[in-house]
Amino acid sequence: MQMNFPLLNKIALVTGASRGLGAAIAQQLAHDGASLALVARDAAALESFLPRLRDARVAQTQQFRFFPADLSQESQSRSVAEAVTNQMGGVDILVNNAAIQGPIGAIDAVDWNAWRAVFDVNLFAPALLSQLLIPVMRSRGGGKIINLSGGGATGPRPDFSAYAASKCALVRLTETLAEELKSQRIDVNAVAPGPMNTRMLDEVLAAGTSAAPREYAAAVERKRGGGTPPDRAAALVAWLASPASDGITGKLISAVWDDWETLAERRDELAGSDVYTLRRVTPKEELVRHR
Repeated sequence: MQMNFPLLNKIALVTGASRGLGAAIAQQLAHDGASLALVARDAAALESFLPRLRDARVAQTQQFRFFPADLSQESQSRSVAEAVTNQMGGVDILVNNAAIQGPIGAIDAVDWNAWRAVFDVNLFAPALLSQLLIPVMRSRGGGKIINLSGGGATGPRPDFSAYAASKCALVRLTETLAEELKSQRIDVNAVAPGPMNTRMLDEVLAAGTSAAPREYAAAVERKRGGGTPPDRAAALVAWLASPASDGITGKLISAVWDDWETLAERRDELAGSDVYTLRRVTPKEELVRHR
């Protein structure tokens, strides 16, 4: 039973779970046997999602509970962590998927408060939930924290500075927590899901060529072609949540471009390597000079 359902008897908290990638992740985790605590701002959307989760149920022991919350509010993040712990007995897997794109346009042309608000959801909420739930995971013998990266985390993304900077910070937070928690059987990784056809894409199209001149044409094409299906990223999240990935930590892994199914075979190699991480690249002559 355990082999067929690798997350049986595990409890996963998924944020931004009512639609898009978050919903796909929730369904995959449920299919793999996990009980789920689902968090999103839209209570009605969470409730309507319940039949799809029931279809994915594989064991009578699975619980599916909903926790409507606005994670931009610190008090609500704290309430979610407390409620999930009290009502479900703890958390083994934390998936920080909730994110907002924020203002689109040059930094000197966007609203500053809207710019700052992106960090409340994309960085501060994942950091706070991690802080609150790490002791819970530790008491349960270990756990998994999986953060969803996004466009701009590994390279410049003009006209999306708040989103890009927050996602880059989230990846570095991932690496840092991984180092802090290495001896505590808590793995921390980030997933780059690829360019999907989501609400954020619709926001780019609505902003038009004046706000996002560098991405508008690509957004139109992606809308027409459908983008990257969320199932691939959901499968990677489920794999990182499972015992199959134990010991792989501090990595940013692309659901689309990386051969992540084989990473377990390279576990020892990855442990001492900078691959799948954010690093400074220097010219060859500098590398020679500083050897």
